[in-house]
Amino acid sequence: MANVTFGNTETPSRRAARWDYGLLLATAFLLLFGLMSLYSEGLQKDGLANFRRQLISTAIGIGPFVIMLTVRPSFWRRAAPVLYGTSLLLLAATLVLGKDAKGAQRWIDIGPLQFQPSEVAKLFVILTLASFYANRADRIHSLSTFLWGLLHVAVPMALILKQPSLTAALVLLSVWFGISLLAGVPMKFFATSLAAVALLGTAVFTIPAASKYLLHGYQEDRIKGLLGKDKDKQGDDWQSDRAEIAFGVGGLTGTGFLRGEQKQGKYIPEQRNDFVFTVIGEEGGLVGSALVLCAYGFFFWRVFLVMVAASDDYERYIVGGIFALLATHTIVNIAMVLHLLPVAGLWLPFMSSGGTAIWLCMGCVGLLLNIRRQQRPILF
Repeated sequence: MANVTFGNTETPSRRAARWDYGLLLATAFLLLFGLMSLYSEGLQKDGLANFRRQLISTAIGIGPFVIMLTVRPSFWRRAAPVLYGTSLLLLAATLVLGKDAKGAQRWIDIGPLQFQPSEVAKLFVILTLASFYANRADRIHSLSTFLWGLLHVAVPMALILKQPSLTAALVLLSVWFGISLLAGVPMKFFATSLAAVALLGTAVFTIPAASKYLLHGYQEDRIKGLLGKDKDKQGDDWQSDRAEIAFGVGGLTGTGFLRGEQKQGKYIPEQRNDFVFTVIGEEGGLVGSALVLCAYGFFFWRVFLVMVAASDDYERYIVGGIFALLATHTIVNIAMVLHLLPVAGLWLPFMSSGGTAIWLCMGCVGLLLNIRRQQRPILF
């Protein structure tokens, strides 16, 4: 079994000089705003029970943060087969032992906590797919590499679709695309895949039988709601409509912390999870929303710099995968809240309520900082 190596051989003073304080600051800012939003959201709803759970989850998240910060990335590369097998076992166990909630079987209860294996699978797929491409650098342009890389994500995607969780499966597809593109997989292979996806999408929208077969009823309703068809005030489109109202009420400077009308009236379902950004929009207004968006922009800029400065392909692919993962969650979640995309069950990084999600985010930041500490200095 491979040995685990902690830290690096540099002196503490030189190692400290390579901490990415900008990345840490952006992460702390987003975590703080997320906790403030959950505090405000829960004050009138549940007596802050959910806020306290999120505080505990954030504290527990220090564990994966420290692990990913101290264990050398090379260890995860050697352990890739074990990580991949573990992710598949966890996803398969969810289908057998998982708790059924709202028609989906995505969580496993561990005492008072709920554990969502699909979130762990996202990070494990990043680590193992990065290892796969790094080990096949001399065959990156071959069709077999492309197909094996696609199969690498197709298996966990299939298990996640069985839960069902279409959005989580699509996130894995986004991760695959980001890492594959960064690894130099020929564009002609992507073009063929995109053409197949386009044909599938066309079938969903034009052939009723295909739509019924490929989409669950609630997923079809969400798409119709975005397009203005079959609107139902108590259906999925209700959330997006109320989110628009929340942003409208917020105006330029917002109603003020703890003074949101929409959350007080409990008008927006899942506001603590998928629609937490509406709390920012209503209580912080355009100014508060822009501040949070700037924080996300700065965060992803720092992640991009870590990716550019990477001297090792494996580490570069890891950073690219994390970038794709968190950027997809951020863009889709905010676009959904702003009624630009159908309602999707994707949390907002660092801000939405959810134990496994916050552990994943903190683990990703720890891994980014670990990779950053071993790089040459960044001057901007």
